[in-house]
Amino acid sequence: MKMRCLDHIDLRVRDMRVAREFYGKFLPQLGFTHESPGDDFHTFYAARGDGPSEFFGFTEDKNHQPNGTRIAFWADTRDEVDRLAKLVRNAGGKALEGPEICADYSPGYYAFFFEDPDGNKLEICCRESPVIAE
Repeated sequence: MKMRCLDHIDLRVRDMRVAREFYGKFLPQLGFTHESPGDDFHTFYAARGDGPSEFFGFTEDKNHQPNGTRIAFWADTRDEVDRLAKLVRNAGGKALEGPEICADYSPGYYAFFFEDPDGNKLEICCRESPVIAE
């Protein structure tokens, strides 16, 4: 059985230093605990033992323009969403919304929406009921 559905996220940012500081304040709390800095590509890896692991990386592009794409990170509980929302607020997240119940999404969907310093749209969410595709 397939154990992973996502390998990595490769995000563009305008300023590598600003992105490292911002993401370094909350990605480790989401399980991306191993950091691999680089001049052109900065990476936060999830801890998965000897096998491959998911990673969140970003590349500097001075001309980057954010769009409507949103990246959503999983949290196990509402308390975790609340705790991470505080970290993001303190890290300088922008366009903050919630945490809140999103009744129009699915039953028990609880989320915090925000933007990074470059305007990339992000979210931290938990689902109290599974979504089952029909």
